[in-house]
Amino acid sequence: MIDYYETKQHPITRKMVLEAYKHVRSNKGAAGVDGQTLEEFAKVAPRELYKIWNRMTSGCYYPSDVREVLIPKKSGGLRMLGIPTVSDRIAQQVVKAYLEPIVEPTFHENSYGYRPGRNAHQALEKVSKACKYYNWILDIDIRKFFDSIDHELMMKALQWYTKEKWVLMYVERWLKAGIFRSGKSESRDQGTPQGGVISALLANIYLHVAMDKWMEKNHPYLHFVRYCDDAVIHCSSEKQARFIKDVLAKRLKACKLELNEEKTVIAYCRNQIHKESHRKVCITFLGYTFRPVLSPTRNGWILFYTPCMSAGAKKEIRAKVRAVIRERFVGTIQELAAQLNSKIRGWIRYYCAFSAKTTYGLWYWMNQRLVEWVRKLRGFSKHRAYRWMKRVYANAPGLFAHWQLCHP
Repeated sequence: MIDYYETKQHPITRKMVLEAYKHVRSNKGAAGVDGQTLEEFAKVAPRELYKIWNRMTSGCYYPSDVREVLIPKKSGGLRMLGIPTVSDRIAQQVVKAYLEPIVEPTFHENSYGYRPGRNAHQALEKVSKACKYYNWILDIDIRKFFDSIDHELMMKALQWYTKEKWVLMYVERWLKAGIFRSGKSESRDQGTPQGGVISALLANIYLHVAMDKWMEKNHPYLHFVRYCDDAVIHCSSEKQARFIKDVLAKRLKACKLELNEEKTVIAYCRNQIHKESHRKVCITFLGYTFRPVLSPTRNGWILFYTPCMSAGAKKEIRAKVRAVIRERFVGTIQELAAQLNSKIRGWIRYYCAFSAKTTYGLWYWMNQRLVEWVRKLRGFSKHRAYRWMKRVYANAPGLFAHWQLCHP
């Protein structure tokens, strides 16, 4: 009989490892440097889970290198993701499941990134409400945050929460794990790669100490909202916003982080078009642009600082749609819809939460791309392709997920 609560040197039970595996399996994910997928791991799960438990409890578990994957950033350039092996993801989940209930209650109420029961829409709503009471916004951008986390400071912050030697030992090993890039392993002396199970929790701990707790202690009168390394601070005046920007830059520098001066923005949210051109009137936060908009109400026209889908997000979606259609998709329109619909539903859920009207142009453009695809595939004229698409909509109005918002 298997004792799921058996422990050895370190208090890690088989039950903890099994629950971690179930969580990792539900989140799916790509293979690490060993090339082992979740499907392949499932075939030998009993043996591998026992091996993970046995090594973690005896203290002889050492992580493999993380596989580097480069993905394009919305603002240009590339972002590095570090993909751990399946075994390492399970081991990280064991530590995360133990650590998260300890640190979670201490986090600031206005921190929303990668926390249970919290999401980006809640952060956006909080920013939108605060804009009614504050005239100025400081939009913070930290340069290469995940790559800049100092290992020594990270361990000091973690030691404040727990004295468990096995937790500290394994977190330190993950921080120092190498990166496999260009066919060879490279060591790291700072940073935690995005993509790891525990990386977001460690990032929240680091920024809670570096920023949230510091703001709460030194500037308790200021309202701010943070989503992992993205943050906005609401201020009463431009002078106050510039002061906070300067002192926060010094604080971050003391924590081995750097404020990105080019992307850190001070914006005024009370005019649609400010007379002084050097003053910005909009910011982009979590894929949404906040900008002043005059809206009619019972009491006349009132200025709202409304979140709407950003131009950068629309550009990214157009590129993804083109990637599917430019591959000269030669299947049926039903097969094309099957490829696009899961993505479209996700975009609608996220970007239409506050104002679906602001996304209308994107869906209209997508319909135009579909008409163009039909024209090239069937050799129709543009007018005939449009009439053909109208007939498809009449017979199957739910074929494409975005047709509920903008049909051909």
